[in-house]
Amino acid sequence: MKSPINSFLNFLKVERNSSELTIKSYKDDLDHVCEFFEEQSGRLPAPAEVDVSQLRNYVAYLHECGYARSTVARRLACLRSFFRYCKREGICETNPAKPLRTPRAGRKLPHFLTTEEVGRLLSAPPAHLPDGLRDRAILETMYSAGLRVAELVSLNVTDLDRSAGILRVIGKGRKERIAPVGSYALKAIDRWLNVRKPDPKAAAADSSAMFLNRFGRRLTTRSIGRMLEKHILVAELSTRTSPHTLRHSFATHLLDGGADLRSVQELLGHKSLTTTQIYTHVSTRRLRETYEAAHPHAQYAG
Repeated sequence: MKSPINSFLNFLKVERNSSELTIKSYKDDLDHVCEFFEEQSGRLPAPAEVDVSQLRNYVAYLHECGYARSTVARRLACLRSFFRYCKREGICETNPAKPLRTPRAGRKLPHFLTTEEVGRLLSAPPAHLPDGLRDRAILETMYSAGLRVAELVSLNVTDLDRSAGILRVIGKGRKERIAPVGSYALKAIDRWLNVRKPDPKAAAADSSAMFLNRFGRRLTTRSIGRMLEKHILVAELSTRTSPHTLRHSFATHLLDGGADLRSVQELLGHKSLTTTQIYTHVSTRRLRETYEAAHPHAQYAG
Protein backbone atom coordinates (compact mmCIF):
# COMPACT_ATOMS: atom_id res chain seq x y z
CA MET A 1 0.00 0.00 0.00
CA LYS A 2 2.99 2.29 0.60
CA SER A 3 3.96 2.47 -3.08
CA PRO A 4 0.44 3.40 -4.28
CA ILE A 5 0.29 6.02 -1.52
CA ASN A 6 3.53 7.60 -2.76
CA SER A 7 2.17 7.57 -6.31
CA PHE A 8 -1.06 9.20 -5.09
CA LEU A 9 0.84 11.94 -3.23
CA ASN A 10 2.92 12.59 -6.33
CA PHE A 11 -0.31 12.79 -8.37
CA LEU A 12 -1.61 15.45 -5.95
CA LYS A 13 1.60 17.43 -6.30
CA VAL A 14 2.11 17.20 -10.07
CA GLU A 15 -1.38 16.88 -11.56
CA ARG A 16 -3.56 18.50 -8.92
CA ASN A 17 -1.01 21.20 -8.04
CA SER A 18 -1.96 20.75 -4.37
CA SER A 19 -0.17 22.76 -1.71
CA GLU A 20 2.53 21.20 0.50
CA LEU A 21 0.18 21.57 3.47
CA THR A 22 -2.60 19.61 1.68
CA ILE A 23 -0.17 16.86 0.63
CA LYS A 24 1.18 16.60 4.19
CA SER A 25 -2.38 16.34 5.53
CA TYR A 26 -3.21 13.50 3.09
CA LYS A 27 0.04 11.73 3.96
CA ASP A 28 -0.62 11.95 7.70
CA ASP A 29 -4.17 10.60 7.28
CA LEU A 30 -3.03 7.69 5.10
CA ASP A 31 -0.15 6.90 7.46
CA HIS A 32 -2.68 6.68 10.28
CA VAL A 33 -4.91 4.17 8.47
CA CYS A 34 -1.81 2.13 7.55
CA GLU A 35 -0.83 1.95 11.23
CA PHE A 36 -4.36 0.78 12.06
CA PHE A 37 -4.23 -2.04 9.47
CA GLU A 38 -0.78 -3.16 10.62
CA GLU A 39 -1.90 -3.27 14.27
CA GLN A 40 -5.11 -5.13 13.41
CA SER A 41 -3.75 -7.79 11.05
CA GLY A 42 0.01 -7.65 11.52
CA ARG A 43 0.60 -6.62 7.93
CA LEU A 44 -0.26 -3.86 5.49
CA PRO A 45 -2.79 -4.96 2.85
CA ALA A 46 -2.61 -3.94 -0.79
CA PRO A 47 -5.34 -1.45 -1.85
CA ALA A 48 -7.13 -4.23 -3.80
CA GLU A 49 -7.39 -6.28 -0.57
CA VAL A 50 -9.14 -3.55 1.42
CA ASP A 51 -12.92 -3.87 1.64
CA VAL A 52 -15.69 -1.70 3.06
CA SER A 53 -15.99 -3.73 6.28
CA GLN A 54 -12.33 -3.07 7.14
CA LEU A 55 -12.83 0.64 6.57
CA ARG A 56 -15.98 0.59 8.72
CA ASN A 57 -13.88 -0.97 11.50
CA TYR A 58 -11.38 1.86 11.06
CA VAL A 59 -14.15 4.50 11.31
CA ALA A 60 -15.52 2.78 14.44
CA TYR A 61 -11.99 2.87 15.89
CA LEU A 62 -11.77 6.63 15.23
CA HIS A 63 -15.07 7.20 17.05
CA GLU A 64 -13.96 4.99 19.98
CA CYS A 65 -10.75 7.01 20.28
CA GLY A 66 -12.83 10.19 20.57
CA TYR A 67 -11.71 11.87 17.35
CA ALA A 68 -13.75 14.93 16.37
CA ARG A 69 -16.37 14.43 13.68
CA SER A 70 -14.51 16.90 11.48
CA THR A 71 -11.37 14.74 11.72
CA VAL A 72 -13.31 11.57 10.88
CA ALA A 73 -14.94 13.34 7.91
CA ARG A 74 -11.55 14.57 6.66
CA ARG A 75 -10.00 11.10 6.88
CA LEU A 76 -12.95 9.58 5.02
CA ALA A 77 -12.60 12.19 2.28
CA CYS A 78 -8.90 11.33 2.05
CA LEU A 79 -9.66 7.59 1.73
CA ARG A 80 -12.29 8.22 -0.96
CA SER A 81 -9.79 10.29 -2.97
CA PHE A 82 -7.04 7.69 -2.55
CA PHE A 83 -9.17 4.72 -3.60
CA ARG A 84 -10.73 6.73 -6.45
CA TYR A 85 -7.17 7.30 -7.70
CA CYS A 86 -6.34 3.59 -7.25
CA LYS A 87 -9.43 2.57 -9.21
CA ARG A 88 -8.59 5.00 -12.00
CA GLU A 89 -5.04 3.63 -12.20
CA GLY A 90 -6.23 -0.01 -12.21
CA ILE A 91 -4.67 -0.72 -8.79
CA CYS A 92 -8.04 -1.87 -7.45
CA GLU A 93 -11.41 -2.65 -9.07
CA THR A 94 -13.70 -0.75 -6.69
CA ASN A 95 -13.61 2.17 -4.27
CA PRO A 96 -14.35 0.57 -0.86
CA ALA A 97 -14.55 4.00 0.80
CA LYS A 98 -17.41 5.19 -1.43
CA PRO A 99 -20.30 3.60 0.57
CA LEU A 100 -19.09 5.02 3.90
CA ARG A 101 -21.26 7.77 5.32
CA THR A 102 -19.60 11.00 6.39
CA PRO A 103 -20.56 12.01 9.95
CA ARG A 104 -22.45 15.28 10.11
CA ALA A 105 -20.19 17.93 11.54
CA GLY A 106 -21.61 20.13 14.27
CA ARG A 107 -21.78 23.76 13.27
CA LYS A 108 -19.40 25.43 15.70
CA LEU A 109 -19.20 29.20 15.68
CA PRO A 110 -15.63 30.44 15.20
CA HIS A 111 -13.84 32.20 18.04
CA PHE A 112 -13.14 35.86 17.31
CA LEU A 113 -11.82 38.93 19.12
CA THR A 114 -13.56 42.22 19.75
CA THR A 115 -12.00 45.33 18.20
CA GLU A 116 -10.70 46.28 21.66
CA GLU A 117 -9.07 42.84 22.09
CA VAL A 118 -7.53 43.06 18.61
CA GLY A 119 -6.05 46.44 19.62
CA ARG A 120 -4.49 44.91 22.73
CA LEU A 121 -2.99 42.05 20.73
CA LEU A 122 -1.58 44.30 18.01
CA SER A 123 0.16 46.49 20.57
CA ALA A 124 1.57 43.55 22.58
CA PRO A 125 4.85 43.06 20.62
CA PRO A 126 7.61 45.50 21.77
CA ALA A 127 8.05 48.26 19.18
CA HIS A 128 11.69 48.95 20.13
CA LEU A 129 13.00 45.52 19.03
CA PRO A 130 13.33 44.12 15.47
CA ASP A 131 11.40 40.96 16.42
CA GLY A 132 8.69 43.13 17.91
CA LEU A 133 8.42 45.20 14.74
CA ARG A 134 8.20 41.98 12.72
CA ASP A 135 5.51 40.51 15.00
CA ARG A 136 3.47 43.73 14.85
CA ALA A 137 3.69 43.68 11.06
CA ILE A 138 2.63 40.00 10.99
CA LEU A 139 -0.38 40.53 13.27
CA GLU A 140 -1.44 43.74 11.50
CA THR A 141 -1.19 42.02 8.10
CA MET A 142 -3.15 38.94 9.18
CA TYR A 143 -5.93 41.06 10.63
CA SER A 144 -5.93 43.68 7.88
CA ALA A 145 -6.00 41.19 4.98
CA GLY A 146 -7.69 38.19 6.67
CA LEU A 147 -4.85 35.85 5.72
CA ARG A 148 -4.45 32.19 6.57
CA VAL A 149 -1.16 31.38 8.31
CA ALA A 150 0.13 29.41 5.31
CA GLU A 151 -0.67 32.38 3.06
CA LEU A 152 1.22 34.73 5.37
CA VAL A 153 4.43 32.65 5.58
CA SER A 154 4.47 32.20 1.79
CA LEU A 155 4.44 35.97 1.16
CA ASN A 156 7.47 37.46 -0.57
CA VAL A 157 8.55 41.11 -0.41
CA THR A 158 7.65 41.44 -4.11
CA ASP A 159 4.05 40.37 -3.37
CA LEU A 160 3.36 43.78 -1.84
CA ASP A 161 2.28 46.64 -4.09
CA ARG A 162 2.85 49.49 -1.65
CA SER A 163 1.38 52.26 -3.80
CA ALA A 164 -1.84 50.33 -4.49
CA GLY A 165 -2.06 48.96 -0.93
CA ILE A 166 -2.54 45.35 -2.05
CA LEU A 167 -0.93 41.95 -1.54
CA ARG A 168 -0.70 39.11 -4.04
CA VAL A 169 -1.75 36.07 -2.02
CA ILE A 170 -1.45 32.38 -2.96
CA GLY A 171 -4.37 30.62 -1.26
CA LYS A 172 -5.68 27.07 -1.06
CA GLY A 173 -5.16 25.01 -4.20
CA ARG A 174 -2.52 27.57 -5.22
CA LYS A 175 -5.28 29.96 -6.22
CA GLU A 176 -4.07 33.53 -6.46
CA ARG A 177 -6.07 36.46 -5.14
CA ILE A 178 -5.52 40.13 -4.45
CA ALA A 179 -5.92 41.23 -0.83
CA PRO A 180 -6.27 44.90 0.14
CA VAL A 181 -4.08 46.02 3.06
CA GLY A 182 -4.98 48.88 5.40
CA SER A 183 -2.81 51.86 6.28
CA TYR A 184 -1.96 50.55 9.77
CA ALA A 185 -0.64 47.29 8.31
CA LEU A 186 1.30 49.11 5.60
CA LYS A 187 3.01 51.34 8.17
CA ALA A 188 3.84 48.30 10.31
CA ILE A 189 5.28 46.49 7.25
CA ASP A 190 7.36 49.58 6.36
CA ARG A 191 8.83 49.69 9.87
CA TRP A 192 9.66 45.97 9.69
CA LEU A 193 11.22 46.20 6.23
CA ASN A 194 13.56 48.92 7.51
CA VAL A 195 15.14 46.42 9.95
CA ARG A 196 14.61 43.19 7.95
CA LYS A 197 17.93 41.35 7.40
CA PRO A 198 17.83 38.23 5.18
CA ASP A 199 20.60 35.66 5.44
CA PRO A 200 22.93 36.33 2.47
CA LYS A 201 23.76 32.60 2.33
CA ALA A 202 20.12 31.49 2.21
CA ALA A 203 18.46 30.24 -0.95
CA ALA A 204 16.42 32.81 -2.88
CA ALA A 205 13.16 31.11 -1.83
CA ASP A 206 14.07 31.81 1.81
CA SER A 207 15.71 35.23 1.59
CA SER A 208 12.89 36.69 -0.52
CA ALA A 209 10.31 36.01 2.22
CA MET A 210 8.41 38.98 3.60
CA PHE A 211 8.74 37.72 7.18
CA LEU A 212 11.98 36.17 8.44
CA ASN A 213 13.07 34.31 11.55
CA ARG A 214 16.07 35.35 13.65
CA PHE A 215 18.35 33.49 11.22
CA GLY A 216 17.14 35.62 8.32
CA ARG A 217 15.13 32.80 6.72
CA ARG A 218 11.46 32.25 5.96
CA LEU A 219 9.21 31.72 8.99
CA THR A 220 7.19 28.52 9.39
CA THR A 221 3.51 28.24 10.35
CA ARG A 222 4.57 26.73 13.68
CA SER A 223 6.75 29.78 14.38
CA ILE A 224 3.70 32.00 13.93
CA GLY A 225 1.77 29.86 16.41
CA ARG A 226 4.55 30.12 19.03
CA MET A 227 4.83 33.86 18.46
CA LEU A 228 1.11 34.35 19.00
CA GLU A 229 1.06 32.23 22.18
CA LYS A 230 3.60 34.63 23.68
CA HIS A 231 1.65 37.78 22.78
CA ILE A 232 -1.82 36.57 23.86
CA LEU A 233 -0.39 36.16 27.37
CA VAL A 234 0.80 39.78 27.34
CA ALA A 235 -2.56 40.94 25.94
CA GLU A 236 -4.43 38.75 28.48
CA LEU A 237 -6.58 37.11 25.81
CA SER A 238 -8.35 33.75 25.78
CA THR A 239 -6.09 30.74 25.20
CA ARG A 240 -8.58 29.78 22.46
CA THR A 241 -6.98 32.54 20.39
CA SER A 242 -5.06 31.07 17.45
CA PRO A 243 -3.55 32.56 14.28
CA HIS A 244 -6.84 31.75 12.53
CA THR A 245 -8.71 33.84 15.13
CA LEU A 246 -7.46 37.00 13.41
CA ARG A 247 -8.98 35.79 10.14
CA HIS A 248 -12.28 35.07 11.93
CA SER A 249 -12.14 38.53 13.53
CA PHE A 250 -11.42 40.15 10.16
CA ALA A 251 -14.54 38.59 8.60
CA THR A 252 -16.79 39.24 11.60
CA HIS A 253 -15.77 42.90 11.89
CA LEU A 254 -16.31 43.45 8.15
CA LEU A 255 -19.86 42.08 8.36
CA ASP A 256 -20.53 44.06 11.54
CA GLY A 257 -19.37 47.15 9.65
CA GLY A 258 -21.87 46.58 6.84
CA ALA A 259 -19.84 44.67 4.24
CA ASP A 260 -21.89 42.32 2.06
CA LEU A 261 -21.35 38.57 2.20
CA ARG A 262 -20.13 38.24 -1.40
CA SER A 263 -17.39 40.82 -0.83
CA VAL A 264 -16.25 39.05 2.34
CA GLN A 265 -16.21 35.77 0.42
CA GLU A 266 -13.89 37.30 -2.18
CA LEU A 267 -11.63 38.84 0.44
CA LEU A 268 -11.31 35.54 2.32
CA GLY A 269 -10.73 33.56 -0.88
CA HIS A 270 -13.57 31.15 -0.09
CA LYS A 271 -14.62 28.96 -2.99
CA SER A 272 -18.18 28.61 -1.69
CA LEU A 273 -20.46 31.23 -0.16
CA THR A 274 -21.65 28.57 2.28
CA THR A 275 -18.25 28.63 3.98
CA THR A 276 -18.51 32.38 4.49
CA GLN A 277 -22.07 32.24 5.85
CA ILE A 278 -20.84 30.97 9.23
CA TYR A 279 -19.83 34.57 9.99
CA THR A 280 -23.39 35.81 9.56
CA HIS A 281 -24.32 33.51 12.46
CA VAL A 282 -21.61 35.17 14.55
CA SER A 283 -22.87 38.66 13.69
CA THR A 284 -26.50 37.66 14.35
CA ARG A 285 -25.57 36.23 17.73
CA ARG A 286 -23.72 39.41 18.68
CA LEU A 287 -26.69 41.52 17.54
CA ARG A 288 -29.00 39.45 19.75
CA GLU A 289 -26.68 39.76 22.76
CA THR A 290 -26.47 43.55 22.28
CA TYR A 291 -30.26 43.78 21.99
CA GLU A 292 -30.88 41.73 25.12
CA ALA A 293 -28.33 43.73 27.11
CA ALA A 294 -29.63 47.14 26.01
CA HIS A 295 -33.40 46.87 25.43
CA PRO A 296 -35.57 47.32 28.54
CA HIS A 297 -38.23 44.86 27.27
CA ALA A 298 -35.84 42.32 25.76
CA GLN A 299 -36.75 39.70 28.35
CA TYR A 300 -40.27 39.60 26.95
CA ALA A 301 -39.15 38.80 23.43
CA GLY A 302 -40.28 35.41 22.10
